[in-house]
Amino acid sequence: MRKTVIAIAVLALVGLGLWGWFGGVERVTAGRIEAVLVDKGIPQPVAACMGGRMAERLSLMQLRKLENLQAREGESEVPLTMAEFLERLRRVDDREAIEVVGTSAAICSFTAG
Repeated sequence: MRKTVIAIAVLALVGLGLWGWFGGVERVTAGRIEAVLVDKGIPQPVAACMGGRMAERLSLMQLRKLENLQAREGESEVPLTMAEFLERLRRVDDREAIEVVGTSAAICSFTAG
C-alpha cells in the first residue's frame, strides 16, 4: 500500500513537472489574462494576442502587480482623465510590466485588427 501511494505521488509530481515544462501554466495564465481583458472590453482577438504575450513575458508576481490597475472605491471602471490613468500606472510600480502591457497592446492591435 505504501509503495502504491509513493508511486502515485511520484507520477503526480512528474506529470505536474512535464505539464509545466511544456507550457501548461503559461496556457492557463494566458487564458485567464485573455478573459479579464475581454471582460474589460478589449476585442477577443486582441485580448488573445495580449494574453499570450503577457503570459510569456511576465512573472506571476508582475501579473499580480497589474491588478493595481483595477478601479478602487470611488474610481470609474475606466480612467476618465490622464491624471487618473497615470495614478493607476504609479500603483503598479513595475516598469517592465507596464512596458510589456503597452507594447503588447500596440503590437496586438495591429496584428489582430
